[in-house]
Amino acid sequence: MSNYKFTQEYHPENTKKIASNYLETLKTLGEDPEREGLLKTPERAAKMMEFLTSGNCEDPAAILKSAMFKDPYQQMVVVKEIELYSLCEHHLLPFFGKAHIAYIPNGHIVGLSKIPRVVDAFSRRLQVQERLTQEILQCIDSTLKPLGVAVVIEAAHLCMQMRGIQKQNSVTTTSAFTGEFLKDATRKEFISLISTKLH
Repeated sequence: MSNYKFTQEYHPENTKKIASNYLETLKTLGEDPEREGLLKTPERAAKMMEFLTSGNCEDPAAILKSAMFKDPYQQMVVVKEIELYSLCEHHLLPFFGKAHIAYIPNGHIVGLSKIPRVVDAFSRRLQVQERLTQEILQCIDSTLKPLGVAVVIEAAHLCMQMRGIQKQNSVTTTSAFTGEFLKDATRKEFISLISTKLH
């Protein structure tokens, strides 16, 4: 028998307030919150929203600083196909996809797992893809002070697929670059690396 136990902490007062709002929303929508399937839905939805916005309580720069190491390496470091899940702040519907991130060290490297954690910290907030792209870039740039940073995000938005224009196959791509990645040759190398399957 496994000893693994998944635990999450929630602020009881916040959970109660949010759940109460969801209960009223269900009633307003004409649902019966007393039926079996909905009895615990307000509390579940409240905890879901607390988790999906938990990035507001995280310090992405601190995540990077927790695993920074002095190193003379000055070639491109690429972490690609980082899964991300976020909530569109306009409709509170998910958008999800992948982030591709590179930096060129300038005296410091960072533990590779910290880059996806930074993506999670910014993604778990009410977001728009454009700002998410820029926030990730600025955090890495200001914390590591590298020779350059590149961020590309490709995402599908349920606010376009489930409602509104209802285009199920649309994908939105955003990008941001600093330093050496503003040079055409460096940027092309990065795009080539994230477009190539090496495994």
